[in-house]
Amino acid sequence: MANNSAARRAFRVRKQIKKVAGDRPRLSVHRTSKNIYVQVIDDTNGNTIASASTLEKDLKGSLKTGADSAAAAAVGKLVAERAVKAGVKEVVFDRGRFLYHGRVKALAEAAREGGLNF
Repeated sequence: MANNSAARRAFRVRKQIKKVAGDRPRLSVHRTSKNIYVQVIDDTNGNTIASASTLEKDLKGSLKTGADSAAAAAVGKLVAERAVKAGVKEVVFDRGRFLYHGRVKALAEAAREGGLNF
């Protein structure tokens, strides 16, 4: 039941985001117990514009672990840098099934500091 309720929650959040998004890309976050992943997705074309995660070699060496707020902030800053380089400044934040708290919040704040507006 937990998996089903998590899927329903993710669907509910994504449905609300699509109402508000307009033509802005979606900043999608996925969090596991050991890592955090983020993508900037253009839903109209179905393309990933930019992505980052704690599994990347340049980040993995400099982080103590991929499962803390510092790692999430580093990933947020990196994805913002890549998105701005690709020409995207306005996005809509998709937290998925995860609460806007802790690592997800740290990632969002770092992405804002990196130049993304949402």
